[in-house]
Amino acid sequence: MGEQSMRVLVFSHKPEVREAIVNAVGRRPAADLARVEYVEAAGIADVLAEVDEGNVDLAILDGEAQPTGGIGLCRQLKSEITDCPPIVVAVRRRDDRWLATWSQADAVLVHPLDPLTAAETVADVLRARRVPVVNG
Repeated sequence: MGEQSMRVLVFSHKPEVREAIVNAVGRRPAADLARVEYVEAAGIADVLAEVDEGNVDLAILDGEAQPTGGIGLCRQLKSEITDCPPIVVAVRRRDDRWLATWSQADAVLVHPLDPLTAAETVADVLRARRVPVVNG
């Protein structure tokens, strides 16, 4: 099975938050998708470099990251990157979902992360990304 893995960038200034996200989503969020290879980023420069190079199939950003949160970073990436990969924003409070929506996130996760919901959400976003658009 020469299946190519998908690269998922996980951004947070806290290693334990990155680990929680990786553990919740897992290495294979759905049976019909390829395995996931995680790229962890603790700083904005790393995120920008990975996304600019086109090395990322999906980014999961910590909405509470410091000094720049994932919500603002998502909005920046969606505004500045022409072929921006899909972005999932993880927020601490359910009430902050609207902020993630404002940031143009493709999906939102709420801490504490439920592994079933996290994997399903990421799988849905990855499936939407890989479906080719056919226009006549």
